[in-house]
Amino acid sequence: MIEIIPNLHPAFVHFPIAFATAAVAFIAVGTLFKSWSYATQCLVTGRWMLWGTALFALIAAVFGWFAFNSVTHDEASHTAMILHRNWALGTLTALLALAAWDVWRWHFGRMPSPGFLGLLVAAWLLVMSTAWHGAELVYRHGLGVMALPDVHDEQNTLPHDNGEHGHVHAH
Repeated sequence: MIEIIPNLHPAFVHFPIAFATAAVAFIAVGTLFKSWSYATQCLVTGRWMLWGTALFALIAAVFGWFAFNSVTHDEASHTAMILHRNWALGTLTALLALAAWDVWRWHFGRMPSPGFLGLLVAAWLLVMSTAWHGAELVYRHGLGVMALPDVHDEQNTLPHDNGEHGHVHAH
């Protein structure tokens, strides 16, 4: 697997993104529609999604640290890596604090409140910003990919005038 994926960070980063989005959705529905018969179930599901977000953010951060110290990069990429790392550490801190607070609230039988929802939305925005900066590393700087196409190779160049580009697409 290492030959295909040089590090495991990409395998885990999508979980906190998806789980944070689900946590916001479920807690928002449960908080905003308290009279709905499934509101409590939404709050409990959102709570579990938040806890999963914090757990997988921690796992992604550990593998991100390995990736940070192992991918080949230039000076511009290094600057972008530092920015992503700083966003990730701040986001991880916010998620762990929010999840710990929610575990404490759960211990005393308290459900998420509208104020908690606001903080969760703020944490979700941090997750999205961190994800954006991570995507920049891959798609703008080409980090973590095994090979980029050689745009100067005539066989890989796509002429834009006639649609011919050296291979056939099955449609």
